[in-house]
Amino acid sequence: MSSVARVTTITVRSEQGFDDAVATGVARASETLRNVTGAWVKEQKVDVADGTVSAWSVTLEVTFVLDD
Repeated sequence: MSSVARVTTITVRSEQGFDDAVATGVARASETLRNVTGAWVKEQKVDVADGTVSAWSVTLEVTFVLDD
């Protein structure tokens, strides 16, 4: 049996950290996409305000398997 997967790119912002951004992104993608099998963190970046990190952002490549 073979399968075909697709990859989509999403960007997520969190005020709590990178781990929260990744978890939020995967959870949200799973609400819309069926058969999510993984995610690759393509990019990480932070917002800075007054010399302090104020938000964390990640760009995720989310992989999901297409239905037969």
